[in-house]
Amino acid sequence: MTGTAGLPPRPIAGVPRAYEFPAVHRFALANGMRVVVAPMPRLPLVTVLALIDAGAASEASGLEGVASLVTRTLAEGAGDLDGAEITARFERLGTAFDASADWDSSVARLTVTRSRLDAAFALFATVLRGATFPPADVARRRDERLAELAQQLAEPRGLADERFAGFLYPPTDRYARSASGTPRSVAALDAEAVRVFYADHYGPRTTTLLLVGDITADQARLLAEAQFGSWVTGARAAAPVEASPGAVRRRVVIVEKEDAPQSELRVGHVGVPRSHPDYLAIVVMNAILGGLFSSRINLNLREKHAFTYGASSGFDWRRGAGPFVVSTAVKSEVTARAVEEIMREIDGLRAAPPEPAEVALATDYLAGVFPIRYESTSAVAGALAGATMFGLPDDWFARYRDRIRAITPTAVHAAARTHLDPDRLMVLAVGDAGVIEAPLAALGLGAVERHASDDDPAEVAR
Repeated sequence: MTGTAGLPPRPIAGVPRAYEFPAVHRFALANGMRVVVAPMPRLPLVTVLALIDAGAASEASGLEGVASLVTRTLAEGAGDLDGAEITARFERLGTAFDASADWDSSVARLTVTRSRLDAAFALFATVLRGATFPPADVARRRDERLAELAQQLAEPRGLADERFAGFLYPPTDRYARSASGTPRSVAALDAEAVRVFYADHYGPRTTTLLLVGDITADQARLLAEAQFGSWVTGARAAAPVEASPGAVRRRVVIVEKEDAPQSELRVGHVGVPRSHPDYLAIVVMNAILGGLFSSRINLNLREKHAFTYGASSGFDWRRGAGPFVVSTAVKSEVTARAVEEIMREIDGLRAAPPEPAEVALATDYLAGVFPIRYESTSAVAGALAGATMFGLPDDWFARYRDRIRAITPTAVHAAARTHLDPDRLMVLAVGDAGVIEAPLAALGLGAVERHASDDDPAEVAR
């Protein structure tokens, strides 16, 4: 017996189960601190998350990376506790304090069992309200970041990501530099810079406190009032980010890596802010183009031509206009051919609406994985933090799956024609210029620029 003869029929997918995102309760303390509560009593866990309006986009020129350094050193000292004691106390409570910064915000978080919430929440508030930023610890964390940057820029993938943004945006634009800083800006940071940024940006009026899990709105209010009700600072909200138009012409940039056996490719242009009304149509459009394993770009470059192990595309969603970028790595000798196929897929999606079945595959996937993404308290807290940061309505998650499934081929086509612009695409390749320059020039995508790996275009305006 060969093939599938005699085997039972393949199971058929059933009707998708209903899913309800947790109910959301919002209130504010007298000092202006906003509180968001989402009860999820299935498990005896609570995630505490503080969302602070203190992202990289709010940093002053020359201090890029300070928002990230603040989050790295928040728990190095608070009140009369040093970093070792803070860490040990959180560990004794069965949890850990974590903090990070992105373009639009800084976040501090922990997840703890309900029985230990009161003690963990009090310690969490102590750290957030009373961080002391010991100079020696700030210097240690700064040097760690410098070592990470050196490693990142020595590796082709990290170098491609950094230089893509640097060449894509004007050198005076904050988005031209990494959210966590450059070697030059990070090296200039010290405890005083960290303390000033913290004093300017951390306070009740810039903070939203989120509690998700085995807790009621009334219980959350009591906790918040007890630990944060007396918090008063002069912190101010970050200024809105102006969306940069970026490059207005096509260009090809080669960052030289002599004798590199492959090229790291980035192809893209400045995208749109997260607040754009076409957001959902863009999400589905990008899923079809390069956002899924079954996407056009991945199937073309990986399955059809065997140029790469994987290729993807995405929009980086921010308050301002983040980049749209196609990312892959290919053998040096097929670099230009890979770019040609990427351009072909972009042009193809702009030329005609996709078939209904292709759209259905994308929307079914996006709607189907939605409940899986929000099964844990930490995932729900993160989702609500994003919704808060971008000003989404409270019913956003409840309506998400229906709205995704309502996206039509016509809407996808309109999004592609509006938000994919071949005339503004920048091609960046980190690789062996001696092998890839002539084939890239032959594509006729614009003049080819060659740069050394240590040429940082974002430092031109310094």
